[in-house]
Amino acid sequence: MIRIQEILDLASAKNKDVNLELIQKAYVYAAAAHAGQTRLSGEPYLSHPLAVAHTLAELGFDEPTIAAGLLHDTVEDTGTTIDDIADNFGDEVADIVDGVTKISKIVFDNKEEAQAENIRKMILGMTNDLRVIMVKLADRLHNMSTLDFQKAYKQKRIAQETMDIYAPLANRLGLYVIMRKLEDLSFKYLRPDVYNQIEHWLEAHQVVEKNFIQKVVGMLEEILSANGIEGRVYGRIKHKYSIYKKMQAESLTLDEMHDIMAFRVIVKDVKDCYAVLGFVHQKWRPVHGRIKDYISTPKANGYQSLHTTIIGPDAERIEVQIRTEEMHQQAEHGFAAHWLYKEHGRVSSKDLKQFAWLNEIFDRQRDEADSKDFIRSLKLDLFQDEIYVYTPKGDVKELPEGATPLDFAFHIHTKVGQHCAGAKIDGKLVPLGTPLTNGCTCEIITEPNREPNRDWLKLVKTARARNRIQHYLRTEERLRAVALGREMLEKEGRKVSINAVRAAKEGHLAIVAQDMNFDSMDDLYAAVGYSHVTPRKILNKLYAVLHPGEPAPGTPKSVQEAVAEPADGQAQRRSPGGVGVAGVDGVLMRFAKCCSPIPGDPIVGYISRGQGITVHRADCPNVPNMEPERLISVHWEGEEEKPYAAGIFIIAENVRGTLAPIAQALADAEINIDELNLKSTVEGRSHMRLKVEVKNATQLYDIIERIRKLPNILEIVRDREDIDAPNP
Repeated sequence: MIRIQEILDLASAKNKDVNLELIQKAYVYAAAAHAGQTRLSGEPYLSHPLAVAHTLAELGFDEPTIAAGLLHDTVEDTGTTIDDIADNFGDEVADIVDGVTKISKIVFDNKEEAQAENIRKMILGMTNDLRVIMVKLADRLHNMSTLDFQKAYKQKRIAQETMDIYAPLANRLGLYVIMRKLEDLSFKYLRPDVYNQIEHWLEAHQVVEKNFIQKVVGMLEEILSANGIEGRVYGRIKHKYSIYKKMQAESLTLDEMHDIMAFRVIVKDVKDCYAVLGFVHQKWRPVHGRIKDYISTPKANGYQSLHTTIIGPDAERIEVQIRTEEMHQQAEHGFAAHWLYKEHGRVSSKDLKQFAWLNEIFDRQRDEADSKDFIRSLKLDLFQDEIYVYTPKGDVKELPEGATPLDFAFHIHTKVGQHCAGAKIDGKLVPLGTPLTNGCTCEIITEPNREPNRDWLKLVKTARARNRIQHYLRTEERLRAVALGREMLEKEGRKVSINAVRAAKEGHLAIVAQDMNFDSMDDLYAAVGYSHVTPRKILNKLYAVLHPGEPAPGTPKSVQEAVAEPADGQAQRRSPGGVGVAGVDGVLMRFAKCCSPIPGDPIVGYISRGQGITVHRADCPNVPNMEPERLISVHWEGEEEKPYAAGIFIIAENVRGTLAPIAQALADAEINIDELNLKSTVEGRSHMRLKVEVKNATQLYDIIERIRKLPNILEIVRDREDIDAPNP
């Protein structure tokens, strides 16, 4: 367990004027508040706030932030109140603690909604002080580092949430040290098979890689010395998740991987950065298109550096980053670096004008009534790198990589986007879905009668444009749904001799709407128009209002019974021990063939017309293309005593006797092979795709690890694309 003296020493080293008494006082208070509490690991609970405070001190934060790190769980987990914190430590510390205190008194429909609202509160807390998010990130970092003590399904859920929200948020704030750790820890639990494969490969090659790094560092140091430039050089292997992303993007195996080493040259000033870049290119040939100048055009989070990829010694592709010391602090610690250079006062979002994207999030959240919609939009904002596009007048607009002219139009103004009829890039007419490039000039052509349509959603990449289009479509669709619902109700009413028009005028239909928890008559009509409720159900309730005590003319089936009717015989009723939907029983469930989810996988449900709910893995490649309004939260309710289909992909040496040990390992683990596809390559390798039957994800990953250790196995991963065609 970290000792308080280590934190005090770190804080003193970063800031000579630090108020150590405040940190010491917070430690004593937290120790008393958490006395007797333990974590799942068996350690004293105090070990957690100490670890959070140590991370904050390591990054150079001020004493109120470090104190808040020590106290951040006292309000949630002990009898302490925010007023107690304010009385003992001042409003500044209390505000930060309040910003990171979890929601506990509000009742939500399900855990997913609760967590979405919690993240939303965290983001909004940043409007007052960015240190709120830093304490949250430090808190999540330590929780991820002790995730081994959680149950398997919680490990995956927490890891997925970290990969979706916290790691990208750290990236956008320039906190690359935190980002890399969060990504690798999440990767470890989300794809343990690939994580272990990369880890084993790095261990096997560590001596060679270490010698190569020392060789290149020495050559870069010689360049500095020969040209009289003061600086320092170091190299490292890129982190595991970064290697995995590169493998995925370029469809490479580990043995085919290059460019996994990064070298940094830290110099005194900007002119030395450009000088070193020139000397490096004199020494080694640069790779075309891989030179990036983030000094003259910084990233949105303030990141500055020169990047170049060269063909270095032994014809190895290597990346070299060149920056000043201050740029390096900014690159590693993001907005946290501002505390290292600010002598007095409090750093807040107003001091950090480069985080313009935050203002967009703050503005947009007021338009997003649903927390889960807000989180989906937030993911779009967090995941993408930036490009810079010019208006015809020369103004620079920042957009995510892959953005289109339609994104650009909505970025300028909502009305410009809504009436966008065409676009020019660098003076040439282009389709609205054409990707913009860094440094291009975009001109938008508008027409007053032009209106958004649903196809536009396929063309945009930004949350702003998507939200504006969806808002317009929802408004228009609601008007149509209200009109359609009114017409359907009146038409169905005539069949059973109920005058729905008169019932609406006399207020009887309003009574039904209130009884069914609709806020207005229009809401009731819209529900009918959207097919959320049948006209007969409304009319039965209306008949009861008009004729108390009399039976309705015909009793419709319940909504659940209607959902449970198979349209084509393909759906199967799931038992209560399989997958559940909060608040609903007996709904038809089936597992998607495109991703074959098994117990332990993060999952999501998709409402299929006439087929009940199809369960997909949350990382299924088909999910992002589905209609968001038809996605539903589902969960594992327990493991049935039945096999689940799963895929395994193996690359092995094409030699005699390779398949037999694999089959024996599966038999020993009592795992049945359903299908086996084997293909030999010209390189002397065998590609094996197996469909097996397992009880859960733990059993699947255990057998993957056993097969990995067999002779002649080069690579083994869980097959992400099933043998069968996708069928959402």
